[in-house]
Amino acid sequence: MPDSLCKTRPALHAVVLSAAVLVGCVPGAGTSGGAESAPGPQAGRAAVPLDNPDGTKPGLAPLTSDAERAAARRVVEGLTVKGRGPRTGYDRDEFGYAWMDTADGVPLARNGCDTRNDLLKLHGQNVRFRAGSDCVVVSMTLHDPYTGKTVEWRKQDAAEVQIDHVVPLSYSWQMGSSRWPESRRRQFANDALNLLPVEGRANSAKGDSGPASWLPPDRGVRCAYAVRFAQVALKYELPVTTADKRMMLRQCGG
Repeated sequence: MPDSLCKTRPALHAVVLSAAVLVGCVPGAGTSGGAESAPGPQAGRAAVPLDNPDGTKPGLAPLTSDAERAAARRVVEGLTVKGRGPRTGYDRDEFGYAWMDTADGVPLARNGCDTRNDLLKLHGQNVRFRAGSDCVVVSMTLHDPYTGKTVEWRKQDAAEVQIDHVVPLSYSWQMGSSRWPESRRRQFANDALNLLPVEGRANSAKGDSGPASWLPPDRGVRCAYAVRFAQVALKYELPVTTADKRMMLRQCGG
């Protein structure tokens, strides 16, 4: 398996293109110069995951049409399965220090802004930056895909919004990333496809669960979440458990 993983696997790309109805939006560009606002995604304008194979469009839009849900099932059906291995040896540091800007082979890397702030800028609305910076986000409005809530976030209450690893790092460790070189784990931990800013409490409740143990509280987004989980697993050639795959298919009508 090559170390660079910046492109989606061809089979997954073909499945993505087969979706009949796709909804997307263009992320807002940042502005420089202190406490200026930057445009962000509007509520209800989030990208459908089938049309967002690299994770660089904001949000996570529900899949509602029969064609979308059929395409979603084809993505999930491409997953391989195996049992979940031990957590022995897992440490967050095995994936590089948190929110590094120097992970190669992923979108948004090496742009002078750490991964967390990149994700806040990408997914937030009414984004405001620290004076003199076009990187450090100090406030924004987040339309949380997991709960459906609107979160008015301020940096002084940083934990109110957390960056979720859609496929948790510990889960990946137990499913095979423990055998990867560290450079590949750094990619995985900082890849926009595997990252979503969400309400802090929802992220804490998820922990390192797979879809069989945890799903977003908002039922309407569960199929989209299953697709995003599958997209990450397919890109990095990670298996999922049989129970997780079964639950993911069920969310999309399978």
